[in-house]
Amino acid sequence: RSFFGYGLVRTSGDFGTQSRPPTDPELLDWLAVEWMEKGWSPKQLHRMIVTSATYQQSAAVTPALLKRDPQNELLARGPRVRVEAETVRDIALAAAGLLSPKVGGPSVYPPQPDSVTALAYGGMKWPTSQGENRWRRSLYTFSKRTAPFAAYAAFDAPSGENCTARRDRSNTPLQALTMLNDEMFLEAARALGRKAATLADSDDAAKATYIFRRLLTRPPADDELAALLDYFQRQRQRLADGALSAADVAADKSATADAAAWTMVARAVMNLDETITKP
Repeated sequence: RSFFGYGLVRTSGDFGTQSRPPTDPELLDWLAVEWMEKGWSPKQLHRMIVTSATYQQSAAVTPALLKRDPQNELLARGPRVRVEAETVRDIALAAAGLLSPKVGGPSVYPPQPDSVTALAYGGMKWPTSQGENRWRRSLYTFSKRTAPFAAYAAFDAPSGENCTARRDRSNTPLQALTMLNDEMFLEAARALGRKAATLADSDDAAKATYIFRRLLTRPPADDELAALLDYFQRQRQRLADGALSAADVAADKSATADAAAWTMVARAVMNLDETITKP
């Protein structure tokens, strides 16, 4: 389910006599035996799945495939599902070079509006973490049952009030607004924009390609690169004309128009559907 969006048994929370049967019982049995013979190693099982031809198929839908397997229960095409809430944040931080590789330790408190916990039942001051803890992996984020972390809640993370067998996957305007305006996504975009702006011996095309590859893990097509460069030029002109403040955009009083414009390019690419969708 984590890789394809749905498991071989669609009713993940019910494997009883009244649940739906597996879509491919033989494959389920083979995977179970393979996992056992690999020493019950989850990593070995994950590696086998992601390197399989089934997982690496294109997610493009053709009329023939849609007629034969409309719900993709037979895995006739590759998966196309949004990543989980915590991974959305980790993608942004990793692309910006901010994500901390540290393992273990107490919970951390990434930035979010104070009102999220202050106005919730029981009240609580959110002690925003600083330094490396600000950029720890999302699984280390402190969770308050009566006030879930706001950015994760926007992307359908469980509230912790009950056991969740399968997460919902919604597509709402609030998610786009979160990625555009949430403090941690802004900081990631600024860090990535600074990295692009300071690339040595690089022209604008190379800088745009750098941002695109960091977020989407592939080079841009010619039309995509042209669109990025056009957007960069237009934003740089707005900054030069005084319509926008480079210091405000980049959160740096010494920021140049170029650095601020690359920050805006990073924000735009970070908000592409492909950035948070697999694959």
